[in-house]
Amino acid sequence: MMDYELWELPNGIRVVHRQVSNTKIAHCALMLDIGSRDEGAHQQGIAHFWEHMAFKGTQRRKAFHIINRLESLGGELNAYTTKEKICFYSAVLDNHLDKAVELLTDITFNSVFPDAQINKERQVILEEMSMYADSPEDAIQDQLDTLVFNGHQLGNNILGTQESVKSFHQTDFLDFVSENLDTQRMVFSSVGNYSLKKLKKIVEKNLLQIDRVSCQRDRVLVNGYKPLNASEKRDISQAHVGVGCRAFNIYSDQKVPFFVLNNILGGHAMNSRLNLSLRENHGMVYNIESNFQAFTDTGLFSIFYATEPANLDRSLVLVQKELKKLMEKELGSKQLQTAKNQIKGQMAMSEENNQNFMLMMAKSILDHGKIEGLDVVFDKVDRVSKSQLRELANECLDFDQMSILKYLPGIQD
Repeated sequence: MMDYELWELPNGIRVVHRQVSNTKIAHCALMLDIGSRDEGAHQQGIAHFWEHMAFKGTQRRKAFHIINRLESLGGELNAYTTKEKICFYSAVLDNHLDKAVELLTDITFNSVFPDAQINKERQVILEEMSMYADSPEDAIQDQLDTLVFNGHQLGNNILGTQESVKSFHQTDFLDFVSENLDTQRMVFSSVGNYSLKKLKKIVEKNLLQIDRVSCQRDRVLVNGYKPLNASEKRDISQAHVGVGCRAFNIYSDQKVPFFVLNNILGGHAMNSRLNLSLRENHGMVYNIESNFQAFTDTGLFSIFYATEPANLDRSLVLVQKELKKLMEKELGSKQLQTAKNQIKGQMAMSEENNQNFMLMMAKSILDHGKIEGLDVVFDKVDRVSKSQLRELANECLDFDQMSILKYLPGIQD
């Protein structure tokens, strides 16, 4: 069993806390169930822009005071945006927990989005776009989303477009916040060596003052899927490849088995099948990984790697071969047990990172209303069968149903 405390404030904000020993660091976050998929066509990139603007001024603080508040104490303040979440989080010595909670509350609910700061941060985000565009490893991941989720918000780049980012003004941010902010769809998460009583006192002092806010928002469900292929020339020396298709959502009973299957195929370990084939046996890549990302109503399976242009066609044949093996032949009993042991070890090690665990708790409460302990997840892993993995491979790993994106060396047209 996993020990954590969960309660709900009168305004609908849920609070989750796990007390751990042997640390002096308090990790805490406010996570909102709002992401880039909630943007209208005219709002592409505004969720991520909001994340930036939260640091640029509130009703009581200028940008410098926000940045300096925790940094001057040796702490950290950060944020990120995904397709479905915005998160503001911090890490400080636990005797400064009250300052961290107060600041997170301030930047989440009291941002004023001053036009002068919008114009400055606009340039920062345009530079961020250029940075990603100059990195084919990053750019191809975003562009593969566009192929797999063609015509849907999940296919839009989280950063938005240059045109949309250049168009935003104060009223656009205020409108987006009012259209999406819902105190019942946000979680305050905390991990540290302090009591529930101490945290409650600090949280209630800051978050009870927030009015209950609700909004009517229905996310557009994913559309039909059709595999697409695309290629483009770039000023690069290697060929970069992205292969992907739709997968399972966060509520699917197949999520854990498919996670196991993905780990066998191309997980982070060096003994994944793709790594053994393309790197160890054929020397065609420096790094190759497959990934499985689950959303609320769909999922994404993807493979990424780079190789010499002369090896491009052969590398795709080898990828297809590894997919086909999983479709045609069941794992042996020893292979399956090794795969289960490996993934359980990876999960256990990940849980030792307090910041990651704090963020995981927030997301799990938002998505499921609860947090499953390692014993529950391990039981699900242990119940995965050889036949189940083969069935999943045949359902999801058909190479003919994959979208393929290639970046090729050359001058852009």
